[in-house]
Amino acid sequence: MTVVVKVGGARAVDPEGALADVADLVADGEDIVVVHGGSTAVDETLERMGIEPEYVETPSGVVGRFTDAETMEVFEMVFGHLNTQLVAGLQSQGVDAVGLNGVDGKLLAGPRKSAVRILEDGKRKIKRGDHSGTIKKVNDELLYTLLDNGYTPVAGPPMAGKDGDEWLAVNTDADRSAAAIAGALDATLILLTDVDGVYADPDDPATLIESVETGEDWKALEDAAEGFMERKIMAAEEALDGGAPEVVVADANAEAPISSALEGSGTHVHETAIETEEDT
Repeated sequence: MTVVVKVGGARAVDPEGALADVADLVADGEDIVVVHGGSTAVDETLERMGIEPEYVETPSGVVGRFTDAETMEVFEMVFGHLNTQLVAGLQSQGVDAVGLNGVDGKLLAGPRKSAVRILEDGKRKIKRGDHSGTIKKVNDELLYTLLDNGYTPVAGPPMAGKDGDEWLAVNTDADRSAAAIAGALDATLILLTDVDGVYADPDDPATLIESVETGEDWKALEDAAEGFMERKIMAAEEALDGGAPEVVVADANAEAPISSALEGSGTHVHETAIETEEDT
C-alpha cells in the first residue's frame, strides 16, 4: 500500500510526530510520500518584510492567495527552507528522504494562470499578474523510481507552470498537490491538520464525522466544511476522482498520527461517496 501524507502548515501543527511515524511505517515496508504546506510561514515572512499578504475571493466563494512576482520569490524561498527541514528531520530518523518541489522533473505540471477572476465589493473583476497554476499532470514515474529504490519523497509547491513557450515556478495549493499525487499513485491520502477531522458543527469536536460512504454522507460533509476545511474537502474529491481509494482528514498532533489515521481515527472519506454522489 502506498500512502500520501500531507503535513499541514498551520501554526498549531507540530510535524515531529508525523516524521517519527513516517520513519516507523517506512521501516515496516510501507511506501510513503510526504507532501508539505507552508502558507502560514509565507505569510509570517511577508509580514516580517513589511509586505501585506493578499488573499482574494473567487466568484464561487473560495478564498485563496494572490501571488504576485514579489510574493512568488518569498514563496520559493520559504518552501525551499521548509522542504529541507523536513528532509533533514526524516534523515535524522533514519529515513532516506529526498526533497522535491513540483518543478523538479515537472513533478507537478500544468498551465500558469496569470489572471484570476475575483469578487471584490460585490463585483466580478479580473485581477492580472498572478503566479499560480492548475495541476494537470503528475510525474508518477519519478515518484515510483524513488520509492522502488528505497527513497521517501518529500514534495511540495511550487509547481511547473507552462506560460507560452516558458516553464515557470508558480504557486499551487498544497492540499490539492497532495490530492493530485495520491490520485496518480492510486494511494490513500491522509490530510493532517490541527483538528481531529471534519466536524458537523465546526465549533464542536464532539460532532466529528467519522465515515463518509454515500452520496448523502458526502453532501453532509460539504455542508459541514467551513473555512480552511473547504479546500481540504475539494482536495479529497479530486484525490478520489483521480484514483485514490480513501482520504482521511486527521489530527497531526495525535500520537503516531498517520498510523492512527490508518487505523480509524479522523474523518474517513471513501471512494463510494463520490461514486454514489455522482449517481444521485
